[in-house]
Amino acid sequence: MKKKFRISGLILCIVLFISSCNTLDPIPTDNYTDATFWQTTENAELVVNMAYNQMYSADKMWNDEALSDNVFEGRTNTDARAIRNGIADPTLGRFASEWSQAYGGLKTCHIFMENVDRVPNVSEAWKQRRIAEIRFIRAYIYFRLVNFYGDVPFFTKDITLDESATLPRTAKATVLTFIHNELDEIADVLPSKNELPSTYNGRITKGAAAALQARAYLYEGNWAKVVDYTDRLINQQGTYGNYGLFSSYKGLFEAANEYNEEVILDYSYVPSLKMWGKLYDAAPLSAGARLNAYAPLQSLVDSYWTNTGQFISQNPNYSEDNPYVNRDPRLDATVVYHGSQWTDFDGQTRTIYTKPGTGSNSQERMDVYSGPSANASPTGYYIKKYYDRTATQTFDAGLNIIMIRYADILLMHAEAKHELGQFDATLWNQTIRPIRERAGLTASSALNYPSTINSTEMKELIRNERRIELALEGLRYYDIIRWKAGKTYLDGTIFGAKFADGNTSYIRLDTRRFDENRDYLWSLPQSQMDLNKNLLPNNPGHAN
Repeated sequence: MKKKFRISGLILCIVLFISSCNTLDPIPTDNYTDATFWQTTENAELVVNMAYNQMYSADKMWNDEALSDNVFEGRTNTDARAIRNGIADPTLGRFASEWSQAYGGLKTCHIFMENVDRVPNVSEAWKQRRIAEIRFIRAYIYFRLVNFYGDVPFFTKDITLDESATLPRTAKATVLTFIHNELDEIADVLPSKNELPSTYNGRITKGAAAALQARAYLYEGNWAKVVDYTDRLINQQGTYGNYGLFSSYKGLFEAANEYNEEVILDYSYVPSLKMWGKLYDAAPLSAGARLNAYAPLQSLVDSYWTNTGQFISQNPNYSEDNPYVNRDPRLDATVVYHGSQWTDFDGQTRTIYTKPGTGSNSQERMDVYSGPSANASPTGYYIKKYYDRTATQTFDAGLNIIMIRYADILLMHAEAKHELGQFDATLWNQTIRPIRERAGLTASSALNYPSTINSTEMKELIRNERRIELALEGLRYYDIIRWKAGKTYLDGTIFGAKFADGNTSYIRLDTRRFDENRDYLWSLPQSQMDLNKNLLPNNPGHAN
């Protein structure tokens, strides 16, 4: 019996633009048999682009961020909130959806690899390059799976439904070895960024393979390998591509600067064709947002340095009554706080007031603690990072989501060198200092190597620099998990701004619970355990 694919013209139109590397005309709605679908390069490219689409998304980034201590989802009891509050069970929707989306993406990869030889009139170079891209995507998906679930069903070809119901779990270490081998093997096939014309922006490159290697080894704590792969991106740019820090931290996340020299890999969107709209529920209400579902926490705000490069708790000039002045400029680029400047879609810049009793409540509609809107931020903060002024009035944005960037490479390099006992003033000046200079810190105490602090304090500094630089980019949760620091950052009461009790107390929010014996891995989905008993036992602390 022949398999049939029904592909709508609308879906094709969207998929064609997923990787921002093809501008093919949409193909009309039609039926394809398995025999005829693979007869054109255009159709084969559709499957590649679908795999790109399934690798990542803006939704995944924001949902991952909600697992961390950076963001609070306070409007409803979301799945991320249930996980953080320690009340999730195996039936949780997020456990099931993450699993099904990942294995759906793997199926797309395997279907392509098993059918690409049937595509006529294509060069061997085209075929091998597309296979390499698909193998990268497969490695990325498996990497995401093992970080959530640990041991998972593992296979490298398309399988039947019956086979899927019998597969046991493969050890996480085995899957990671496969990932590393794959990335090494495809690196020789993938082009560097330097070799690609701008029409191929968004494609997976040799640099992306090295960067994912570095991230995977980082999560494993293999510091020597992290140094190996980050060094390739820092010092072998003739081979891996020319990368560097973009001139403006804020500008990194603006539509005018997509595909800049800092971007190693991003997830591409296209205005009017493929868009995302999370800031409709995260931007200030007076800016046209619908309500608040994602709000920065006080702990994130507190993590930003003072302008002298100190923690706010160490700065004698810091005042809790005026906490947002003389702070790291990345705070202003990331978080909307009381007194922030906001530029509307029409170019008008104005002040946002979030503290009760200030500003015009009828205009700002944020003063939930003394009136009138239950839609306001429960923390007193809103999100500014990834605000796209070219978006629609309902914040539907075509702005790309950055998956890996050069600043992350520098931070990984710094952390690994420190863990190896090799971090010194020279390494500081190659990694942390340029990141801070780009951010806009100018004081010598912020830029110069802090020779008076000990190794433990330096570790804390590097980790906090990572939190600040990469805030709201979907990476914080994974850092906490790999550091085995869940009890430190994901347990206990979380707070909003100092707007409670007449502006004398911090807003008390949820009491989060992190079980060291359970919460470093997610539960397997109940639906999958019901279908396949070979998945059992479940991860420690979770019910079978």
